[in-house]
Amino acid sequence: MEHIVTVQEAVTTLPDWMEPTDSELDAIEAELPQIRADVEALDVQIALLNQTPTELDQRRARRGRRRVLSERATLANRAISGAVA
Repeated sequence: MEHIVTVQEAVTTLPDWMEPTDSELDAIEAELPQIRADVEALDVQIALLNQTPTELDQRRARRGRRRVLSERATLANRAISGAVA
């Protein structure tokens, strides 16, 4: 019988240069509201795929789209003003 040896450390350990830097993590954190808004809007769209949307569903979809646009505008304004680099 042959023994199978795993290479767990080689798979899970990444060199330091492959880890995100502090500035990259800060940029991701600054974009989190936009990411969350996109995910919520997508959840609404997915929920509406298999049914005829009611008035309430249409309002939820519009609210989600407005939130996505609002978050995008906020993020773009911060980038223009230099708050996010």
